[in-house]
Amino acid sequence: MASVAMVVSNACSPDPRVMRSARLLASSGHQVTVHAFDRQQGSPMSEIIDGVRVMRYHIGTHTYGSQISTLLGLRAFAKTVKKTLLTNPPDCVYCHDADTLSIGVELKKKVGLPLVFDMHDLQHTWLVMGHPGSILRAFLARRVEKRNLKNIRKADLVVTSSGAIDNGVHAGFREYLQPHGIEAMVVENRPNRCDDHQKQNETKEDWTVGYLGRVREIEPFQLLTQAIEHLPVESRPSIKIAGDGTSVDAVHEHLLSEAPRLGVDLNMSLAFDTDGFSELINDVDVMYAMYNPNRGNIRQGALPVKMFDAASFGVPTLVNSDCLMGEVCKNEHLGGVAQWGNVESIASELLAQREKTVTLLNFGTKQQETFIEAFEHLL
Repeated sequence: MASVAMVVSNACSPDPRVMRSARLLASSGHQVTVHAFDRQQGSPMSEIIDGVRVMRYHIGTHTYGSQISTLLGLRAFAKTVKKTLLTNPPDCVYCHDADTLSIGVELKKKVGLPLVFDMHDLQHTWLVMGHPGSILRAFLARRVEKRNLKNIRKADLVVTSSGAIDNGVHAGFREYLQPHGIEAMVVENRPNRCDDHQKQNETKEDWTVGYLGRVREIEPFQLLTQAIEHLPVESRPSIKIAGDGTSVDAVHEHLLSEAPRLGVDLNMSLAFDTDGFSELINDVDVMYAMYNPNRGNIRQGALPVKMFDAASFGVPTLVNSDCLMGEVCKNEHLGGVAQWGNVESIASELLAQREKTVTLLNFGTKQQETFIEAFEHLL
C-alpha cells in the first residue's frame, strides 16, 4: 500500500474528477489524501469521503479565473502544500491540472517522489477566454503553454481525460500532447455505474432543460435562451441551473431577466456534491452542455463530465457538433449534437431529445484497470 498525495486547486467539495481517481486508488488498497485549495474557505478543513481524506487549505479568500489575485492565491497554496509534503513526504504525488504541477515537479526534484500528472484541460487556454483578440493574453498563454509542457515532460506518468476514438476524426488531449513528445494514457471521467432511478420515456406537458456544473461563461446561456425563444410558447421548457463558477452571477442575472420574458420557470442553485447531482437531475429531461468552440479546450478534445453523468441516469445531453464531444455523444448514442451559434438547430435538437432515454454502456473499466497497472508499476 502506498501513501498518495493528490493536489487540486479547488475545494474538492467534492470534485468528481478528482474523487473518482482517488476512490479508484483507495479501492486498490492505497492511502489517498487530497490536498485542496478552498479559495472561499466555505468547506470543512478536513473530512473523509468514501475512504479518501480531503485536507483543505484555508489561506485567505481568493478568486477563480485569470486574474492577478488568482495567481497570488495559487502561489500561496503551492508554497503551503510543498512545505507540508516536504515535512512528511508521501510515496507518490499526484497533480490534477497544470496549475498544481509545479508542486509535484519540486517534490520530485527534492525528495525523488514519483510524479503522476492528470490533465483534465488545457490551462493556457483559460487566459484568452473572453478575450480572443487580446495580443497580450495570447502572448501570456503561449508562455504558460511552453512552461506547462516543460513540466509535464518531468512527470513519470501522464493521464489525460480524452483521446481520439477508434475510426474517429477529432483529436483529444492525448493527441495534443503527442507532437510534443509526451505519451499519455486516457482515463475518461465516467461514473462507475448507472443509477437505479432511470429517466422514463413518457409524454408530458412540462419538461426541463438542465445545466449542472461549473458556470464559467455566459455565452452558452445566452444561446440557450435564444433557442428557447425560437420554440413555440407551448413547447418551451423550464430551465434548471446548478453550480458555481466565475460567471455564475452574470448568468443568474441573465436568466432572471429572460425567464419571465420567455414565460418559463427557472430553478437556480449553487454548488452541489455527488449526492446533490442525483437529486438535481430527477426532473431534468435534457442536459445542456454546449460551449463556445473558441475555447481551446473544446476544439482540442474536452469531454463534459455532465454528459456521462446524465447518461447514467438515462438523461440525454445536447453537445457541440464538429468536435470530440459531439463524436463521442453520437458514437455512444448519449444524446444530440448541434452547431454552436445555430439557434434553430439547437431548438430543434432540444425538442428531439425531450422524450428520449439513453443508456451508458461504457464505464471506462478497461481504462481504469490499465491506469492502476501503470500506477503500481511506477511505484
